[in-house]
Amino acid sequence: MTESKVQSPIEDFDWDAYANGETAGSKSREELVNTYDESLKTAKDNEVVTGVVKSITKREVRVDIGMKSDAIIPISEFRYNPDLKVGDEVEVFIEALEDKNGQLRLSHKKACQTRSWDRVNQALENDEIIKGYVKSRTKGGMIVDVFGIEAFLPGSQIDVRPIRDYDVFVDKTMEFKVVKINQEYKNVVVSHKALIEAELEAQKREIISKLEKGQVLEGKVKNITPYGVFVDLGGVDGLVHITDLSWGRVSDPREVVELDQDIKVVILDFDNEKKRIALGVKQLLPHPWDALDQSIKVGDHIHGRVVVMADYGAFVEVQPGVEGLIHVSEMSWSQHLRSAQDFLKVGDEVEAVVLTLDREDRKMSLGIKQLKKDPWENIEEKYAIGSRHTAKVRNFTNFGVFVEIEEGVDGLIHISDLSWTKKIKHPSEFTQVGNDIEVQVLEIDKENRRLSLGHKQLEENPWDVFETIFTVGSIHEGTITEVMDKGAVIALEYGVEGFATPKHLVKEDGTQAKLDEKLNFKVIEFNKDSKRIILSHSRIAEDANKAETRAQRPAPKKPRREEEAVAAPTIEKTTLGDLGALQALKEQMQKEERK
Repeated sequence: MTESKVQSPIEDFDWDAYANGETAGSKSREELVNTYDESLKTAKDNEVVTGVVKSITKREVRVDIGMKSDAIIPISEFRYNPDLKVGDEVEVFIEALEDKNGQLRLSHKKACQTRSWDRVNQALENDEIIKGYVKSRTKGGMIVDVFGIEAFLPGSQIDVRPIRDYDVFVDKTMEFKVVKINQEYKNVVVSHKALIEAELEAQKREIISKLEKGQVLEGKVKNITPYGVFVDLGGVDGLVHITDLSWGRVSDPREVVELDQDIKVVILDFDNEKKRIALGVKQLLPHPWDALDQSIKVGDHIHGRVVVMADYGAFVEVQPGVEGLIHVSEMSWSQHLRSAQDFLKVGDEVEAVVLTLDREDRKMSLGIKQLKKDPWENIEEKYAIGSRHTAKVRNFTNFGVFVEIEEGVDGLIHISDLSWTKKIKHPSEFTQVGNDIEVQVLEIDKENRRLSLGHKQLEENPWDVFETIFTVGSIHEGTITEVMDKGAVIALEYGVEGFATPKHLVKEDGTQAKLDEKLNFKVIEFNKDSKRIILSHSRIAEDANKAETRAQRPAPKKPRREEEAVAAPTIEKTTLGDLGALQALKEQMQKEERK
């Protein structure tokens, strides 16, 4: 039987003090209790404190923060730290000093998050450079882990150059700057581009300070826009405007260059303050006008393609970089200038005649109407005076109608030459724009390229016949069609119109004749040359009254037969001699009556 070892008591243990409630150390029990109470007061909910790892198992970690009990934390919260061991100090977040079960509840993950948020804010405030891990790609950018917080890296903030493939940055650790924090939603935005911009800015200043106009450099096409190409000159960008890519017209820069292409450029201009550099590519190539065939001269026929259209004309490229203008007036012999789009369109292949050629100023004007014979060269033969033709109504004026017999041959029908009988106030009463109208050539003005035309001349002058019908003194039925202050217009037979002054419109009862009233009128004046017929309704009654008065006068006594026989020769002589005077007197009286 083995002998048990008896432990001897501590020789200097104060049993009396222990019995009186005192501790074995230098501090009293009361002091220790106060110290413990103070430790409880310093720890608060939602606070980050430092604790010591007491034990580690496969599932949990026990941590002591100096409270009356330890807390258990899932080991998954420490997975980022596989080397964790007993005795290590760790930061924990106090979720509750006592939960509903009276247990202390801590979180290491939340402590890290709280510390990370403080760290991120500090980085923004101090403009620090921090490291982050690119976790994944998302719409418009990347997700970056910074201090355990997921931050957003916009695609525009990855690099100073446009990025076409975001995936190459996933799973990479990069340096960033915090550029924006939304405190309410706990959102963080970081930028990698901001790190290199400052360095590039210094680089730019150094590069620009060494630039000179006319200097030829090599660069890489960085970006292509509708208005030009951005070229990387090794840390600084320059712009080649679309007009400086080629001597010829370029509608899309991609026709000339492509992304990442190495090209040679010449410096056209630069701005030190705005850091803008204007570059050119075409300036490194010979000017196409210098290569234009020296044998080309005015009057030659030349082929080209329409590259630009404007209302006033078309630009034709006769060879790359060499263009000529066909003005709209050189597209047709017609005097009615229209838009150039009525004749040509972009892409048309045309033949033209060289009208002017200035090699020094690099200008050329062309014409296509010259390919056709000028219709005015033999105008007298084709459109002789008196010849009849069909024309197209093009335009109106108050005084006539402009017509086109063929392209380039225009004429004017004066309003007075539209109708023999109808009084026309405006040509639109007679015809319409676009209508065909028969005409007769009256005059030729070759210098001004204009014909005087007539329409009524196609028919015989009816006034030759009217002269025998509407004789002075004859009576005709007419209808008042228009009433004016100066008188009225009366429609007569055969489509003829006459005119009566107000005093000749008085009826027998003293009233005035009215519009649309049908009455008899006496012709008191007829003028074939001016096509004028003056009428009177009141004159009919007046003449009838005069005739009645003459009829009531006593007849003169008849002379004796013998005396008549003797005096007959004398009376006949006197009557014949007085006929002219009587006629003149009658005409004078008629004139006075008309007045």
